[in-house]
Amino acid sequence: MAMNQSRAVLLRVSLTVVALCIAGYIVGPPLYWHFVEGLAGVKHSSSACAPCICDCSSQPLLTIPQGLSNTSFGDCAKPDPEVSGDTEKNFAELLTEELKLRENQAVENQQHADMALLEAKKIASQYQKEADKCNSGMETCEEAREKAELALVAQKKLTALWELRARQKGWKEGLAKSHTHSQGKVQSA
Repeated sequence: MAMNQSRAVLLRVSLTVVALCIAGYIVGPPLYWHFVEGLAGVKHSSSACAPCICDCSSQPLLTIPQGLSNTSFGDCAKPDPEVSGDTEKNFAELLTEELKLRENQAVENQQHADMALLEAKKIASQYQKEADKCNSGMETCEEAREKAELALVAQKKLTALWELRARQKGWKEGLAKSHTHSQGKVQSA
């Protein structure tokens, strides 16, 4: 338990040191320069220093030739009515042209969408026709199957009736098979 308390104290102390270092890093440089400027002000006010004498020539170190220099800097800020009128006309023309281009693009996109819609309708119509053919064929097949089932039932009834009559006249199923076999042997011989 004492070990945990010592770790907690050590952690608090280290976090406090880190926080002070960060605060000094952030606040330190501005305070330093402020302090240095204050000391410099006190230093200059206390000692009477003679003003510096500079022997600087009035000519700049680098001169631009007269033909290349542009002395009309003041004219740059003044609006020129002729230029501004042309600029407004050009701007209006550019806007008009941009609007026409967008309108043409929109018309082209609409035509493309209309063509795609017509193509989709055409394909849907073809699929509907195929589905109708398939349904019609299914109905025909279903009707034919039902008719075949009815015919099979009728044929079974007829067969049962004939079999009943044959039994009444003395026909036996085992004799008919052996009789059919013996006729097949006679015909092959």
